[in-house]
Amino acid sequence: MSQVCCLLVDDLDENLLSLEALLRGGDLRLLKARSGVEALELLLRHEVALALVDVQMPGMDGFELAEFMRGNERTRHVPIIFVTAGSTDRQRRFRGYEAGAVDFIGKPIEPDILRSKARVFFDLDRQRQQILAQRDELEAYAAALRLADQTKDRMLAIVAHELRNPIASLQAGLRLLLRAEPSDDRPVPDRTGRVRGLMEQQLDHLVRLIDDLLDVSRVSAGKISLQREKLDLLDVLTAAADSAQPVMEAAGHSFTYIPPEHTAAIEADRTRLAQIIANLLGNAAKYTPRGGRITLSAEIGEASVRIVVSDDGIGIPPDQQAQIFQMFAQVDDHRTHAQGGLGIGLALVRQLVQLHGGSIEVHSQGAGCGSRFSVTLPRLDVEAMAPTGTVRMRGAAG
Repeated sequence: MSQVCCLLVDDLDENLLSLEALLRGGDLRLLKARSGVEALELLLRHEVALALVDVQMPGMDGFELAEFMRGNERTRHVPIIFVTAGSTDRQRRFRGYEAGAVDFIGKPIEPDILRSKARVFFDLDRQRQQILAQRDELEAYAAALRLADQTKDRMLAIVAHELRNPIASLQAGLRLLLRAEPSDDRPVPDRTGRVRGLMEQQLDHLVRLIDDLLDVSRVSAGKISLQREKLDLLDVLTAAADSAQPVMEAAGHSFTYIPPEHTAAIEADRTRLAQIIANLLGNAAKYTPRGGRITLSAEIGEASVRIVVSDDGIGIPPDQQAQIFQMFAQVDDHRTHAQGGLGIGLALVRQLVQLHGGSIEVHSQGAGCGSRFSVTLPRLDVEAMAPTGTVRMRGAAG
């Protein structure tokens, strides 16, 4: 919560000093004004819990200041206690209450009475701030719940849609196998082999979908524990490039692996780091038209390493780049290239990168301009190793 502010208004410095000495303490902030105009300027800049206003001031007196405060939406609810010398008649008091005062205090001021009355309004302001903070928290929780509910509905719709096709294919394949009979134009073994291959492909697709869902669930629940070990970045990248080669060949891409000039040691989970790179390379292959170029490279910094996967594929519109790391998010123009994905691959990558203490960024100049994903991870302090070379790995289009 912010400090509780009290406004002191009096044209005499000695009176302001006396009020300040009586009220000073705790989290209270005292704002001092020597005229009504100065008081209004302070009220425009600060939220005030209480205003102690001298009645008799040259120029704008206390009553006029109170009337200005009541006429302004920002200050109309600020409690006002008038401080006055001598006795006040009924007409004077009536004018004060009509102007918006909650009380009068006579001079000389009794310290205990002033503190007691002021403390009531200070406590009310603290309670008001607590209520506002709780309201903001509740609104944030409600927004999070609405987002979670929307994400759940979107997830169920996507999963139901994506599971329907492979399951339907498996059912059709089983029916064909059960009623397969020899014919002149298609022998049974030929038909059986073709159907078996189709079923294996659909089962692999189902397994990938379920594995992704389980990984996301584990990360969200904090149930993934990394098996950290000291790794040679060059070894990790080389293994990832070798594993990606069949995917690139199948998609007909030209794949280039550019090792860093010097390797470095990192502390990471070998399996999860390989999963991060594989997902990025697979994503690049998926959204790059046949015959495209995909590159895996790395840069070594003093305190970090950067792994970069770039392609000359269909690109990402600038206004949609911020959402691609969200769960089940897919760029509208990319759905025809998704090949049955759930839109959780990049969300999973980001979560795994963050578990490693790193970050991930995306850059694309727009549709048709390709994409570049950069993963930054902390490195260990090790001596640089010998320079490495450049390896060009050709796919079917290379």
